[in-house]
Amino acid sequence: MRAYAAALKSEIALLQTRLAPGIRLSRLHWGGGTPTLLPPDLIRELVAAIHDALPPTDETEFSVEMDPTEIDAARLDALFQAGLGRVSIGIQDFAPEIQQAIGRQQGFDLTRRLVDDLRERGLKFLDTEILVGLPHQTGPRLADSVQKLLSLAPDRVAVHPYAHVPAISRRQLMIATESIPRPEERLALFRTAQDLLLWDGFRPVGIDHFVHPGDGLARAQQAGRLRRSFQGYTDDRAEVLIGLGASAISRFPQGFAQNAPSTSDHLKAIRGGHFSTARGHVLTDDDRLRGRMIEQLMCDFRINRAQILARFALPPERLEAMFQAAAMAFPGMVAITGQGLEITEPGRPLTRMIARHFDAYAPEAGRQTAGA
Repeated sequence: MRAYAAALKSEIALLQTRLAPGIRLSRLHWGGGTPTLLPPDLIRELVAAIHDALPPTDETEFSVEMDPTEIDAARLDALFQAGLGRVSIGIQDFAPEIQQAIGRQQGFDLTRRLVDDLRERGLKFLDTEILVGLPHQTGPRLADSVQKLLSLAPDRVAVHPYAHVPAISRRQLMIATESIPRPEERLALFRTAQDLLLWDGFRPVGIDHFVHPGDGLARAQQAGRLRRSFQGYTDDRAEVLIGLGASAISRFPQGFAQNAPSTSDHLKAIRGGHFSTARGHVLTDDDRLRGRMIEQLMCDFRINRAQILARFALPPERLEAMFQAAAMAFPGMVAITGQGLEITEPGRPLTRMIARHFDAYAPEAGRQTAGA
């Protein structure tokens, strides 16, 4: 950990030499693993290095993904001293049978104690995540987990589908395929979680987030400025996302760049005095067009015709052809209106598939060319 933290500080120093004067930090997020493994002194050193390179503002938000099984009072104190304001805790499911099947032992009492410790230290916002479609998951088990989750008084709840991909995640080979709910059962599980959250006063944002009415995401959605990034839905207006560490992905107005996925390759590059960028993608005009249409569908369930035509050099007839192709591919799920293209209420569970239809990099069956 100390060697990795030293490399992170070197990467931050290298970044500092490339930044234009006056750049400020909008959001700082530690995640993509278990950052709370770091000892308190390294937490303080890394935050100091980041703030030296990218000075925060009075509105800068510092959020951390936190594992209840890998945290203690000293680490919490160091994080709060560094300005921690938002914590994200992955719940998955509290049922012991499910936790045993997925190899994640995180009981409700342990999670509740952590939340109590966070509240005592003045935590501003608590984000949580629960999965649907887990092995051995049933409606009653999920309902019990959601009700326990609600007792923690979270500010945001993400309800994500469990992805069973043993070819990619080899540890999933230990999970019996027959224990995984079927697609129609997964949809019923999502609706169970959704109903409980709505009854508790949450409102839906996009396809899988639930927040309180006054939440920043709710206000952004109402104002038409909700965004979707690698981390899910966001109200952050910054156009640049800088990823630090092995495998981290950065987003720029010009495109994307990813650091070397291998920790050893990443460390070797940083110790050699240069970034470990392993691959990237320069956005084309077509990428920007499709990206915005996909984002509108994922955030608002509609594509605004006037906004797209005003922002992009796209002949109206080509946009209409794309709309018609989507309507034909998803009959009854997509409607063409005076404002543009809209996903109907029955089609909302298929939003990911409908959005994928506009992705030029998806397999042939899931895309439509701009020139069609």
